[in-house]
Amino acid sequence: MKKVLFVCVGNSARSQMAESFFNKLVKGKAVAVSAGTKPAARINSTAVAAMREVGVTMANQKPKLLTPELLDSADRVITMGCNISEACPDSSVPTEDWELTDPKGKPIEEVRQIRDQIKTRVEVLVKELNAA
Repeated sequence: MKKVLFVCVGNSARSQMAESFFNKLVKGKAVAVSAGTKPAARINSTAVAAMREVGVTMANQKPKLLTPELLDSADRVITMGCNISEACPDSSVPTEDWELTDPKGKPIEEVRQIRDQIKTRVEVLVKELNAA
């Protein structure tokens, strides 16, 4: 089963939204996890609210630390525009960066736009992996 790892610094919004969308879309045919190089204490509440608006819950998710084991277990790594290439451990896993704006401190209107960008990119990724 394909495993995708979404990585950001805080693992509190973008990477969590991507993980949630991916897992909802693939319905068990693949799996996504997310992690951060410096995980926040909690999930971004505005991101949780924006996801709830589109029927996706992040209520049980918590920020997680990126470990070499998580990285090595992934088939694909997606970074979220966090400029974390220096902080991420070296890996032979195919990696790409989505260059998304950080929703931290942004009003819900902007977080919705970021959410929608993430959803569109995740839909393309799912098709690429033939995981839908």
